[in-house]
Amino acid sequence: MGWSDGRAVLRVPADGGGAVAVPLEVAASYRARSRGLLGRDGVEGAMLLTPASGVHTFRMRFALDVAYLDRRMRVLAVRTMPRNRLGLPRPRSRHVLEAAAGAMAGWGLRPGVVVAVDPAAPAPTGVTRPSSSGR
Repeated sequence: MGWSDGRAVLRVPADGGGAVAVPLEVAASYRARSRGLLGRDGVEGAMLLTPASGVHTFRMRFALDVAYLDRRMRVLAVRTMPRNRLGLPRPRSRHVLEAAAGAMAGWGLRPGVVVAVDPAAPAPTGVTRPSSSGR
């Protein structure tokens, strides 16, 4: 898959069938990966850093859940990282998911789970209405 910066939806398979849909920001460019979640007070959903095999939480304002994914989007490990820590790179990791601490357990994200990333639905364009000025 060719990755690019932008919005998407993370699909985490649910135990009873179906999937949990999580808003996702994709950081695929060097600039977006370098900035990541720095300077933010939180994140709505999750951020996918790709390619990436490790992260840090220096200068972060909040603790993170971090999931390391292989090239097939299988979760290799999930860790909660306090602020100001360096996570060691994970062998075989090609992508890293970041979310607010505690969020991933709520989604059922654990080692062995295979997640999917769907492009975000385009914003509705709305209906163009004639102006009320009579022109």
